[in-house]
Amino acid sequence: MIRIGPHSLQARAILAPMSGITDAPFRKLAVRLGAPLVVSEMVASKSLCTGNPEMTLKAEAVGAGLHVVQIAGRETRWMDEATRRLVSSGADIIDINMGCPARKVTNGYSGSALMREPVHALQLIEATVAAAGEVPVTLKMRLGWDHDNLNAPQIARAAVDAGVQAITVHGRTRCQFYDGTADWHAVRAVREAVDVPVTVNGDIRGIDSAAAALQASGADAVMIGRGVYGRPWVVGDINAGLTGRAAEIPVSRDAEWVAEIALEHHDAILTHYGTTVGVRAARKHLGWYLDTMLGTERAKHDPMHAARRHAVLTEKRPQNVARLFRACVDDAFGRDLNWTALGAVA
Repeated sequence: MIRIGPHSLQARAILAPMSGITDAPFRKLAVRLGAPLVVSEMVASKSLCTGNPEMTLKAEAVGAGLHVVQIAGRETRWMDEATRRLVSSGADIIDINMGCPARKVTNGYSGSALMREPVHALQLIEATVAAAGEVPVTLKMRLGWDHDNLNAPQIARAAVDAGVQAITVHGRTRCQFYDGTADWHAVRAVREAVDVPVTVNGDIRGIDSAAAALQASGADAVMIGRGVYGRPWVVGDINAGLTGRAAEIPVSRDAEWVAEIALEHHDAILTHYGTTVGVRAARKHLGWYLDTMLGTERAKHDPMHAARRHAVLTEKRPQNVARLFRACVDDAFGRDLNWTALGAVA
């Protein structure tokens, strides 16, 4: 059980915020498949406040569980206003992004670039906490900008003193991006510096790696990012395993089950974005589902599958996407699957 402000949660595994990935359709699906806590895509505070419809869509609630919205920015004015807007529209938790390593974010001196400016970062944190009122504010960051500046414990302590009620740390520096291996042991310094829940992030793909990350870091929970690609059920499975409910986890996810989840997800994406944008937004997910079913090595070395996969991911008509996806899976497994419960795309 972890406590974030007024919220007590049996959440040992959390879905990470990922731009272009954890949109409302993905979060809804993850919640349905057992994820106890999910976080929105990163919402740019200024763009939200100046009426960018994309940011409004990113901040959309999923209709189940706590509504957690992650915001980014480097100006106190926009962090303040964005927080007030989100709180008034029903956000339960506001998460501050100080961990994104993407150049388009750090070149604007936001995300993990703020770890090079701890004084300014603290001003943004203080403004967000003040604007949130009784709604708790959390913080996600990295170990530091680079290995010469591993200042996560100091920033975490200052943030908690300013009112932040939970911390998530990705076990890499910004300059590592996603290279090398996440250093879960280094997160322990943050755990020892603060008295609020700490979540460890980076290279967590299943129950074994989650348990190892918790042991190494001393953290209270794990956050799963890239490990959910093509596996929206994995957060729920990890949470069940870590909370003593491993018996609830299905023994296997067969191709038929995964395929039905994939096409349900495809349908939800089309509904969320509309056909034109939705077809493009769904492609990466469908590719990941196919890789999950076959395994990436077979997917790489099977020419027939590669051709089928390419056809799925380049088709522009949604009804044909669904048909080609079915054919790709049928061919890969050498049999016709019982295509049921496929919703409007069937």
